[in-house]
Amino acid sequence: MEYVALLRGINVGGTNKVVMSELREQIASEGFTNVRTYINSGNLLFEAEAGAGPNTPHEDVARTVEDLLARRYDFPIRLALLTAQDYVAELRNLPDWWHGEVSRRDALFYTRGLDRDHVRERIEAMELGDEAVHFGQHAVFWAKFDEKTFLKTAYHKRLLREDFYRQVTIRSGSTVGKIAAMLSRG
Repeated sequence: MEYVALLRGINVGGTNKVVMSELREQIASEGFTNVRTYINSGNLLFEAEAGAGPNTPHEDVARTVEDLLARRYDFPIRLALLTAQDYVAELRNLPDWWHGEVSRRDALFYTRGLDRDHVRERIEAMELGDEAVHFGQHAVFWAKFDEKTFLKTAYHKRLLREDFYRQVTIRSGSTVGKIAAMLSRG
């Protein structure tokens, strides 16, 4: 089965440095195959055989990756893990505005252990500006329609102040699309 792992808060402003070539080697050393990364911000794709562990295969893969990250790095790294099938299904279910003319689009992927209901409640309490929000199964998809009004959006004014902010891992719309294009189609 193919997976997409999205790491939060690495290689930002020279802190929490993770070398992608080393990360690929580390993931491969855990028995995962077809390991590849996209850009330097913690986008990892790989394949895993169905395990015989006590947990679901997804849970076994998640724990293996989390354990590896905890052993190798001296700073915490939060993880969002999706199967390729779930990732692609998420994108198929996006509203039309995601694919339309927007100034900026971002996906806020839920990391493991995050209270998704709390995130939704907090975002729904925000007064949106010239923007739109879609709550998916694995992420919140957020579009800002006009660059001139970006500084007035809830995304700009409120998001960084939210208690859940450090528990989501954000990808631009272009990165979301590039990862989808990298996934095996077979």
